Amino acid sequence: MSLLFFGKDPDTDEDHCPSVWADTEEAELIFQGWKGDDATKAKCREFGPIPDTEEVIRIPARMIAQIRKACDAAERAAAEREAAQLR
Repeated sequence: MSLLFFGKDPDTDEDHCPSVWADTEEAELIFQGWKGDDATKAKCREFGPIPDTEEVIRIPARMIAQIRKACDAAERAAAEREAAQLR
């Protein structure tokens, strides 16, 4: 696994920080965030179930710049994988 770290929420303490990474091998984003409360999960379930292997997390808007950078890295990794498969 190859994780690129893009940052922690600058407004929380060092032990409890939402964070974002890009896994460049799998071309996926990895998030650490606050677990959604029961009301949030209930609202999300209006659109479909939440499997036991998944979790609803909350990420503050102040992390958007870091998330954009992680998205760009994951997107580049996906394009590189696709190009390599075509060779």
